[in-house]
Amino acid sequence: MPTETEQAESIDWRSESRNSPEVTRRERLAEYYEERIKKPAIVAWSDGRTRLGMLILGVYVLMAFVAVFDIYRAPSTNQAPRLVTAFQSWDHPLGTTASGVDLLSLIIHSTPDILLMVVAGALWATAIAVAVGTLAGYKGGTVDSVLMSMTDVVMAIPGLPLVVILAVTFNPENPIILGIVININYWAGLGRSLRSQVLTIREDNYVEASRTMGVSTPRILFKDVIPNLMPYVTVNFVFAARYVVFASVGLFFLGVLPFSTQNWGVTLNYAYNGGALFTWAAAHWLIFPMVAIMGLSLGLILLGQGMDRVFNPRVRTRLAGESESTAEDGDSGTTEVL
Repeated sequence: MPTETEQAESIDWRSESRNSPEVTRRERLAEYYEERIKKPAIVAWSDGRTRLGMLILGVYVLMAFVAVFDIYRAPSTNQAPRLVTAFQSWDHPLGTTASGVDLLSLIIHSTPDILLMVVAGALWATAIAVAVGTLAGYKGGTVDSVLMSMTDVVMAIPGLPLVVILAVTFNPENPIILGIVININYWAGLGRSLRSQVLTIREDNYVEASRTMGVSTPRILFKDVIPNLMPYVTVNFVFAARYVVFASVGLFFLGVLPFSTQNWGVTLNYAYNGGALFTWAAAHWLIFPMVAIMGLSLGLILLGQGMDRVFNPRVRTRLAGESESTAEDGDSGTTEVL
């Protein structure tokens, strides 16, 4: 008669793991599609502000493609009669400048550099802030002290004078470098705010459980901490992008940044010096670049609000669940009718 210990040793515990169903590559792809594409798309499309923001930004991306592939004529002097008002001629629907440049071509061919500056500056500020804020807040101790001391020093440097000095010294013309220079110390305030958020998140039960199981710090930060910061990070990404738009236009208008780069601020500068502020016949020279600036800013704001909903786990789960229940109700209703 075998004892209980002998019976336990005779059991092949590995048989259960061998018989357990394995997740196939197809199932992993289906899960990735469900969590990373379908649910975010449902949440984004359910918000009218997101749809409008995507539509507005889509127009700017289309304008950038038109300029890059040279589909619409490039701006040049004396390409049209001088100071043609808006909607007076379909050859120049937005009118022309005092030097005979088509205003629509000026706006279109300025768009690619503006978009590059916006993306580069916003990515720079957000990436540095997330790295510094999450690491300082999660690790604490000496790491926190060193990183926050460095952040305080950067925050103490006045941003606009620093940008002016860097622009005059290095005279950057590449739009990506310009975007980084404009947001050179923008990350400091966002980094300190993120650190405060991480100080709360790191005490949550699921983060504590990951630490207890010996999960590495980078994995905890990328899997448990940063996803919970995404709504806050997304909103501040939009703020950083808008700051690049307004700062670049202002610096180009003042002549701090090189005029060799096409920009709406350069157009506004020429319009102001050409008397567009005082003459109604030249007002379109000033109005349409400002409309382009406001439109890009509005598109970023609307898209940022929509992304806040996309990255909010509660909203995403609720809206995705409502969509699935609606689909199931539709299927059951169809079955009853049949």
